[in-house]
Amino acid sequence: MTEAIIPLISLISLELILGIDNIIFISILVSKLPEKQQKNLRFWGLGLAMIIRLILLAFISWILKLDQTLFTLFNIGFSGKGIILMAGGLFLIFKSTKEIYEKTEDKEDDIPEASVKGSFRKLLFEIILIDLVFSIDSIITAVGMVQELWVMYTAVVVTVVIMLFASKPISEFIQKHPSFKILALCFLLMIGLSLIAEGLHFEIPKGYIYFSMAFAFLVDLIQMRSDKRKVK
Repeated sequence: MTEAIIPLISLISLELILGIDNIIFISILVSKLPEKQQKNLRFWGLGLAMIIRLILLAFISWILKLDQTLFTLFNIGFSGKGIILMAGGLFLIFKSTKEIYEKTEDKEDDIPEASVKGSFRKLLFEIILIDLVFSIDSIITAVGMVQELWVMYTAVVVTVVIMLFASKPISEFIQKHPSFKILALCFLLMIGLSLIAEGLHFEIPKGYIYFSMAFAFLVDLIQMRSDKRKVK
């Protein structure tokens, strides 16, 4: 039991790092709904993320087969996992680009209120799609770290519970500071590109992406403090 604690903590840490993408994506979609429905979307979005991962763990042998090459094109081997990652990456790029365009071109005022707030079911469906992509990627990564299924199940449950508590303040922070919303959307763009690259077997270390975004976040914080001082 003691020997499994370190792998469990390591896996929870990894899941939390990989879950940052998920939280940011959900936080941006949540802002499209009325305040009363935002809590429900966060709850159902992260709750379904946990259910999806737990179900996929039950089919772990099938998940591992997704890493096998299905066909080769231009000397690049395409696997089930690769195709799913590329599809998810394209979806993230599309959503992020659309949100950035609407934000920077000031188109939100021209769109009917019902359209801006969005449909709860539509947004939940989009969250489920991206949850599926991130879940398959994290499960295949987790298998390389631990062998015991109960460790994976525990890590998933603990991670989602932590994300559930962290999602609200992150969501409120992004909504309160529009510049950070653009930064978050740029982060999702980079994640989308990295998913496509990973599907094509061009590995981009996620540490580079997270470090660059953390640095950009720090610069934005300094700029925000500087603007506040100028106002005073």
